[in-house]
Amino acid sequence: MSRTAPPLDEAVAAAFDAMPPAVRTQLLHVRALIYEVAAATDGVGPLTETLKWGEPAYLTEATGSGSTIRLGWPRKAPDRFAVYFNCRTTLVQAYRTLFADTFAFDGNRAIVFSLDDRVPDEELSTCIAMALRYHLDKRPAARRRVR
Repeated sequence: MSRTAPPLDEAVAAAFDAMPPAVRTQLLHVRALIYEVAAATDGVGPLTETLKWGEPAYLTEATGSGSTIRLGWPRKAPDRFAVYFNCRTTLVQAYRTLFADTFAFDGNRAIVFSLDDRVPDEELSTCIAMALRYHLDKRPAARRRVR
C-alpha cells in the first residue's frame, strides 16, 4: 500500500508544528498509516481530519463507520506519544486482548509509545481498522449497511 495522506490544513499543521520534532515525526508516521488503512478498509470512506482538544483527530463523518482516532503528546510524559480512542468503546479492551505483548496502554483510552519505539505498523493497522469500522462491526449482521 502506498501512503496517500492528503496535505495538512493550517490548523492541523499548526498542531503538529507545536510538537517537538521527534514526536511530530512519529505522529506524522501514524497519520500516514491511518490514511493508508482507511483507503484499504471496506466501508470506511473518506476521513475528516480536524482538531479535538487541540490534537489531530480522524473521523469517519461521511460514512459513520467508525470511532474517532486522535493523535497526541501527553505533556505529563514528554518522552511518549499516544494514539487515543474513544474511552466509551471496547476498542482498547480488544487491543489488550490481541496485542498485550506488543503495546503499552493508558487505561481504556490509548496506545502509548516511547519516542524511541518503532511503531509496529502491522499491529497498529489492525487497531486502526477496528476503530475505523467500529460502528459497522458492532451492528447485528442483519442491520449492517455501508452508506
